Amino acid sequence: MLTINKYTSLLLLAAACLNTACNKEVKVNIQATGNFGDSTMALKDAAKFPIGVAINYTPLMNEGQFASIVKNAFNSVTFGYEMKHGAIVQSDGSLNFTNADAMMNAVNGMTVFGHTLCWHQNQNADYLKRYAGIIKPQAVELSTNGGFENGLTGWSIFNSGNPAGTSTITATNDKNDVHSGSGAMKVVNPVGYPGSQWRVQVSSTAFATTIGKKYNISYWVKAAAANGSIRLSSGPTNAQYQGDQTIGTSWQQVNWTITADLVSTTFLFDMGQAANTYYIDDVSVQEVIETGGADQIVLKLDTAMKKFITGMVSHYKDKVHAWDVVNEPFSSSPVAIRNNNNTANTANDVLVWSDYMGRGWALKAFKYAQAADPSAELYINDYELESNNAKLDSLIAFVKELKDQGAKVDGIGTQMHISRLTATPGIDNMMKKLAATGLKIRISELDVKAMAGSAAPQPTPELLAYQAVIYKYVVASYMKYIPAAQQAGITVWGVNDKNSWLYNGGKEYPLLYDNNYNKKPAYSAMLQGLTGK
Repeated sequence: MLTINKYTSLLLLAAACLNTACNKEVKVNIQATGNFGDSTMALKDAAKFPIGVAINYTPLMNEGQFASIVKNAFNSVTFGYEMKHGAIVQSDGSLNFTNADAMMNAVNGMTVFGHTLCWHQNQNADYLKRYAGIIKPQAVELSTNGGFENGLTGWSIFNSGNPAGTSTITATNDKNDVHSGSGAMKVVNPVGYPGSQWRVQVSSTAFATTIGKKYNISYWVKAAAANGSIRLSSGPTNAQYQGDQTIGTSWQQVNWTITADLVSTTFLFDMGQAANTYYIDDVSVQEVIETGGADQIVLKLDTAMKKFITGMVSHYKDKVHAWDVVNEPFSSSPVAIRNNNNTANTANDVLVWSDYMGRGWALKAFKYAQAADPSAELYINDYELESNNAKLDSLIAFVKELKDQGAKVDGIGTQMHISRLTATPGIDNMMKKLAATGLKIRISELDVKAMAGSAAPQPTPELLAYQAVIYKYVVASYMKYIPAAQQAGITVWGVNDKNSWLYNGGKEYPLLYDNNYNKKPAYSAMLQGLTGK
């Protein structure tokens, strides 16, 4: 790997890269002698705006070199994960700030940029979906031995005809008499007692219930002959009665819902109405968990969003003065506000707010953040703005829409997860259009993939040179086209390669420091961009 005291000549490389817009690999005679330029100056000392870096809990708290570089080279940090919904919100909806607070203490004295308040990923989406009723929580099974796999264990014979013993109630393992599994209950009632269903009766074990809640009792049943009759009743007191169910010779499922009026409830099979042989299997008792309709989902999500945003901004009000409020609001292909159709939503951490709340989700997010801290700077953030002009234009139009509706949007973040092959005209185009908004502009998550599909097993001096050129070009374009009053800062998305989200076991090397915390050519190139050299 190229070390910092050796260099690659960038002059021919930069010219060739600009002439071809860096949209394909440029073949240039790269020399391996000369001087890359100063690498001793701290990046933070070369700029009048914040130079930030993304950090994560484990390397910050456990790797001394990582923490030292963060503090010496940069003056601003963004927590890569630890301030996101998934890191903070617990399974019961409470907020746990433990790791974020520890990181805040570890970088005491540095500016912290809050990331992020409303994103469709990296969330406790399981909690959100359960809370909002998007998914129905799994009800607990309350029945005992409902499949009769253990014979009649858990069941009590209350009545067996008149006189007692006229009917026989047993367990059966005959596969012809079983709905599923290996067991069922068989009830032979040779005498009908019309109007006295209780004459043949089997009771369940008592199960805990909550007064006022609904419980569904279901079972599968068939009879040996047509026109059988069965019903359920509840106990042990305050009996409720199901209507008589006509039972045929094929398996059928019967359901009965009761509203509990006891804290401990039983139910009974009443089979005295008609003479027949009955087979009962797969008994289930579960609380009925009711979820609301679309309006209820929107209300619950709105409540959850407000709780998280208000909780985060309020908790860090004295330490965090700028926030990514809305992150990645647009899909890339097609370019549109995200929904469940244009955004993969199968991962456990994904919930697409806008799919349920419509375009108004973003306005609400900004309103809640402003209310929690009126003095904080509030940003919207997205990616591929340098390569997707339609997305760039759509985001700018959306920001105007939000501001026209009264949202406090102070700035726009462009992530810039790019590569050595990224077309430079797109970078300039983006900078010009963002500058024209008059808002503050951040490069919020900068990294540059050095490999970008190269067949080389490790980054070569040539690949590192291309990477360095792009880093310098991004910085130079930002300083050229974004007026000084709108320059809100540049944040590199990580310290060293092995701690990058793109590292992938050594397949990509996108950052300014290598795995051993040595500065790469990209560091000096970025420094040159900041100093205008």
